[in-house]
Amino acid sequence: MFSKKVILTFLQAQVAAFLGGITDYGLMILLTEVFKLHFTFSILISGTVGAIINFSINRFWVFKNQCGYNSRINSQLFKFALVVLGSISLKSFGTLVLQSVFQIDYRIGRLITDSFVSYGFNYPLIKYWVFKVNEKQNVIESN
Repeated sequence: MFSKKVILTFLQAQVAAFLGGITDYGLMILLTEVFKLHFTFSILISGTVGAIINFSINRFWVFKNQCGYNSRINSQLFKFALVVLGSISLKSFGTLVLQSVFQIDYRIGRLITDSFVSYGFNYPLIKYWVFKVNEKQNVIESN
């Protein structure tokens, strides 16, 4: 059904997301609890830092076959930035809705929101748009 390479790539991407995410989440807590920023602003700042970590790991480890990339790093950074803006917006809005409407603590709401955003938004866009590989390179690797 799924090749070993597809599964390995997915698992590596989850490690990258986890490392970026744990940095993001920890920094959000720090900024909100210690520096008393509203959690929506904390998510913006921490999401940016987490995104830098996530991009670096994805570019140089998960999707490391740089010669097969469909676009240069500048294009990848731009696309990744767009994904991050969408992701941060969804996380902020989702966390705010869960906290305001359902009275769920922002820390728990953020974890709930992150799980949906990560698998339903981030991963597909990062894999198939940001780090899209050239079809010729893909064919060569599969042989």
